[in-house]
Amino acid sequence: MNDVFEGYERQYCELSAGLSKKCTSATLLDGEQKKQKLSEIKVGLDEAESLIRKMDLEARSLQPNMKAVLLAKLREYKSDLNNLKSEVKRISSANLNQAARDELLESGMAGAATVSADQKARLLMSTERLNKTSDRVRDGRKTMLETEELGVSILQDLNQQRQALLHAHGTLHGVDDNIGKSKKILTNMSRRMSRNKWIIGFIMALLVLAIILILYYKLK
Repeated sequence: MNDVFEGYERQYCELSAGLSKKCTSATLLDGEQKKQKLSEIKVGLDEAESLIRKMDLEARSLQPNMKAVLLAKLREYKSDLNNLKSEVKRISSANLNQAARDELLESGMAGAATVSADQKARLLMSTERLNKTSDRVRDGRKTMLETEELGVSILQDLNQQRQALLHAHGTLHGVDDNIGKSKKILTNMSRRMSRNKWIIGFIMALLVLAIILILYYKLK
């Protein structure tokens, strides 16, 4: 197992357990205390998303057999994070509904006559603006995640190209070694052929000298 991945994994598990406890305690609170607790939880969710991305990058940079195991585990953590987000969204929605009911109740207690059509319109406009803001935040996060996924894919492609280049370099190095060995063999063969020529020339010279001596003594 990769030590870097294990470090991120340990941090995420501790953070996830803490967020679960905070979600449970948030359901028992109301008013400003509940809002503060939800703010803390949202900060924790951002940290958890950052750890998920780091684990994803680290897993994709490893060998295929280890990468498959870690990515499978990472899918479980992503599912856990989505469950936490759904729980926070449910608590936040209940908080918003409660705030809206409280506001309407206060308005009713102040007197039904004071609740005019303009106040209702302003309340509806505020709710609509809040919904649009939430939609923009979700779209922004979606775009950010898509960009990060594209970055991960590009890093993976670059890593594969790097491996291919390293393999090609190793092959060229092997070819250079073979060429060097071939040059040495040819050089040795050339030296042997040159040496053999001198030996043959020397033997021929001895034969010619022997023939001359034989003829000399016969004709003498």
